[in-house]
Amino acid sequence: MWGGATQTPQVSYDRNPMGIVHSLFARLVTALVTVLGAAIVTAGLLSYGDPAVARVVPEPTVSLPPIVIASPTNGAPGASPTLGPGASAGPTSQPGKGVATRVVIPALQIDLPVVSPPSGYPLCNVAMWFADPHLGQPGQGRSTYLFAHARTGMFGPIYDAVIIRRAPKSLLGLIVQVYTSDNKLYLYEITKVLPHQTSLDAAFNAKTEELWLQTSEGPAGTVGKTQVLAMPLSVGDADPAEAHPVAKPVVCG
Repeated sequence: MWGGATQTPQVSYDRNPMGIVHSLFARLVTALVTVLGAAIVTAGLLSYGDPAVARVVPEPTVSLPPIVIASPTNGAPGASPTLGPGASAGPTSQPGKGVATRVVIPALQIDLPVVSPPSGYPLCNVAMWFADPHLGQPGQGRSTYLFAHARTGMFGPIYDAVIIRRAPKSLLGLIVQVYTSDNKLYLYEITKVLPHQTSLDAAFNAKTEELWLQTSEGPAGTVGKTQVLAMPLSVGDADPAEAHPVAKPVVCG
């Protein structure tokens, strides 16, 4: 008892050999469950349910352009998503001070606002940037990692080229435009298309400016994602109106 005299705990020994066996078996099962649980968490890095997301981690504290939440469309069920702060980021004169706000691939007719990911299921009608200490934003000399669902109006054209038409080389040389909240326009050229990926190591280990795009390869549970690598070409000033599109994300069904 607390504050009282110390008492020697009473230990009961099971003289039944089968009782000892059952006790050891129970401990073994508990250990196995613990190990398997850790393995499942690790394996989930690139296996988030539906198309297009590696994992969702807490977003860094940055200011984002205003976000307008629209009602679900095209039959997508669900309530309006919960997003982070929506204060405008002030323009600066130096690149690398803003976050991605828009991604455009003219040849594929892809043009999406970019927002920070929600704490739950990835959104539709927008692309999202992946928040991780290993990654950065355009102009920061590291990988910028953007992902979106493999659906019409999103990164569906990438899925179509790589998975449906089996023509990943058709994407090589295409120009990707990324606008940022500090009114900059970054141009990249697609140099690699990597289907069936299960790791973010290449993006995490980048030592120079790179852009990575990710989308899924099938319905929920499909293992592997398509990653597109684009290398930087130039950076210049952008029209603020073009750099700050009004995002209308919806909850995907």
